[in-house]
Amino acid sequence: MKPKILVIGSSNTDMIVKVPRIPCSGETVLGGEFVIAPGGKGANQAVGAARAGGDVTFIARVGDDMFGRQAIDGFHSDGICVDWLVRDPQNPSGVALIFVDASGKNSIAVAPGANARLSPADLHRATAAFRGARLLVMQLETPLKTVADAVELAAHHRVPVILNPAPVQPLPGALLQRISILTPNEVEATALTGVPVRDEASAAQAAAKLRARGVETVIITMDALGAFVDGPRVRQLVPSFKVKVVDSTGAGDVFCGALAVALGEGKPLLEAVRFANAAAALSVTRFGAQPSAPTRAEIEHFLTRSS
Repeated sequence: MKPKILVIGSSNTDMIVKVPRIPCSGETVLGGEFVIAPGGKGANQAVGAARAGGDVTFIARVGDDMFGRQAIDGFHSDGICVDWLVRDPQNPSGVALIFVDASGKNSIAVAPGANARLSPADLHRATAAFRGARLLVMQLETPLKTVADAVELAAHHRVPVILNPAPVQPLPGALLQRISILTPNEVEATALTGVPVRDEASAAQAAAKLRARGVETVIITMDALGAFVDGPRVRQLVPSFKVKVVDSTGAGDVFCGALAVALGEGKPLLEAVRFANAAAALSVTRFGAQPSAPTRAEIEHFLTRSS
């Protein structure tokens, strides 16, 4: 049976422009291709988990507008349960404006819209979604109070929590102590700990500081280097896969979704991280966030070919 994965978070529509380089302040850069694609860190994680083999339920808020309707249609096509997704009649769907440069790196600005209205009340109406879930996956594109309440509900139902702390912000110790797995990238780990994360040694130092604050397991994603894992019985770097990067947008979200599925299936932590690394590696070879999320068959084929 597919593991039941609950994702709570944001849904956006991404408006993406390919540019030769990211513009500086006050500068106009002529770009190339323009693409509108579904995005939002929560939605990306839900789609990533569904395509990786999870039975996914997604709790979010979208506007009662064209973008919201398109997002819901996309969730249905990926087999994601949206029974507790709220259509907000007063606020528009979230929108992200994204520049992607020639190397695949990006710069993103988000207008959260309905995402900023996702409330504890929305979660308490959806408590049935917590029952039987193998893991809860979240990010920080919705109000922190809502995130904290979701963590409390997960604890009540004995559901482990994966938190991707993005966009990064200060996190209270009481929240961190409830997190099973924290998945910052280098920038986020640096902001949370004050340790400049540049390599394996500095990642180990930052991860140790986060674990000292109560997080059970820390996984710092480090692009081409891989993912540094610090947990109760393991402390090592899981190398990444070498691929040609087209667009890194959503790679961390795909990683989290695939990680949740692998852990929900009972894979050991390091094996689950390797599976998630493979999913993220495939995603950066394609354009867009949700459109780039690979299927289970693609991930398994990639892993077989990379052995």
